[in-house]
Amino acid sequence: MSGFTRISLEEKRRVLGEFTEVKAEFASRGWFAGTGGNLSMRIGPYSPEQFFFAVTASGKDKTRSTPEDFLFVDQDGTPCETTSLKPSAETSLHREIYRLTGAGAIFHIHSVFNNIVSEWFWDRRSVPIEGVELIKAFNIWDEDARIDVPILTNYADVPRIVPEITERLDPRIPGLLIRKHGVCAWGKDAFEAKKHLEAFEFLFEYVYRWELLNNRK
Repeated sequence: MSGFTRISLEEKRRVLGEFTEVKAEFASRGWFAGTGGNLSMRIGPYSPEQFFFAVTASGKDKTRSTPEDFLFVDQDGTPCETTSLKPSAETSLHREIYRLTGAGAIFHIHSVFNNIVSEWFWDRRSVPIEGVELIKAFNIWDEDARIDVPILTNYADVPRIVPEITERLDPRIPGLLIRKHGVCAWGKDAFEAKKHLEAFEFLFEYVYRWELLNNRK
């Protein structure tokens, strides 16, 4: 915990302030139905062996803002300060993504479109997206670029998903889907993670509507 105590109070407040803004915007878009979804943001120095991040508390109504919306945890998901709050159920997923990527922020939401495409393409274990302009949001500039967004198994015991993240994460693609559950998107900071999340949601809706049109022919 000593590494966490060296992080300034100003930095902790900055992170929580940015978090509060992102949470409010996502709530206004209806991305937290039924308290679902979670957000995290890394804070302080990073190494794969030791890092800290703020994460949404479990079971909170994310359409409201309270002093107990977030807590700080370490690379093991252990709270860094005395608290009665419990980290989000998906904290183990955030931990692994941070460990593998060194990301600065990770946003996980549930939407109708990301749930539908995760089931539609489950047999191939990835969502194929080709030639859509918004692929450039992931810094992929190839003409008619094609990406395959990984789909992971939706285990009720969330830590069982972690080995699939380790195995399936594609360094080019800052996101992954959990079958009939939701999307995790990340970036070097909150701005980039938000940009990536918005791009994924646009692309998933595009894929859904394109499949619908093709199946009517």
